[in-house]
Formats: sequence, structure tokens, C-alpha cells
Amino acid sequence: MKAVADHGDRAAFANLFQHFAPRLKACMLRLGATNALAEELAQETMLIMWRRAKSYNPEAAAVSTWLFTIARNKRIDGVRKQKRPEIDLNDPTFTTDPERPDQILNRVQEAEQVREAIKTLSDEQAETIRMSFYEGLTQAEIAERTGLPLGTVKSRMRLALRRLRKNWRGEEDPPE
Repeated sequence: MKAVADHGDRAAFANLFQHFAPRLKACMLRLGATNALAEELAQETMLIMWRRAKSYNPEAAAVSTWLFTIARNKRIDGVRKQKRPEIDLNDPTFTTDPERPDQILNRVQEAEQVREAIKTLSDEQAETIRMSFYEGLTQAEIAERTGLPLGTVKSRMRLALRRLRKNWRGEEDPPE
């Protein structure tokens, strides 16, 4: 292995290939690979070994252990690809139905109601709601950005949501 790593010795690589490729192929067959896949995995493993020979550490593992680990990882990668087929974005199941005019109108009206309801909040509460719902920040992130204690942010959020429920939907304040 050292000769392959240090000098790119093709004869040393050929000897390793003759020794390990059939064993790698047999191992892949035992793991359920087809003959063609087992052959391909053995060749890919040996090619990786050739490219990464300098990274091989004989104190960490035997050559066979290193090669069989590479082969095993290649096989796992192949199985994972089979379990997650590529998505066809042209598949009709991925198209969304166009939004109907009444849905668009409802969404626009609801957005306006939310904006009007937010105007009833104090500036601090409104800003907390905007950062949370429009910017997607967590309460901890809001506290970090504003320099406020987390408890203050939580209180503002709770009070703001209570007022929004009351003003926007006409609900009464829930008991504390």
C-alpha cells in the first residue's frame, strides 16, 4: 500500500486490485447486490483506494478493513438513493391548483384585518408580533435582537395575542 501511496506504483495497485477486487465483489453479493452492481462497487472502491492511497493510515486499520469500509459506505449510499428516488418536478401531482378569485379576495381581506388589528397594539407589542410572525424569529431571537429580557418578550407576545384575539375576532379576554 505504501508503494501505491508514495509513488503511484501501478504494479502495486494491480496486485492489490487482483487480491481485493474479487473479495469486495463477493462481499457485495452477500449483501444483496446484483452481479453487475457488485462488480461496479468493487471497481469504484478500488478506484477510491487509488485516489486516496495517501490518506491510508496503516496504524488505524488493515488495508482490507479500509477497503471494505469504503465498499460498505458505497453500498449504503446506493441503497439510500434507491429509497429516495429523484423527484420529477413535472409530475402533475406536484402542480398546485390556481387560486380562485374568492380565495384571493379572502386572503387580501384577512391580511388587511390583521394589519388593522396590529395597529391597535402598543408599538412594542406590534414590533414583537411583526418580528415573530413576519420575520419568523423565535422569542429568544427577538430578545437577543432587541436586548430585552426573554420574560419581557414573552409577556409582550402574550398580551399582544390576547388583544388581537379580542379586537380582531371579537372574543373576550380569556381569564388569566
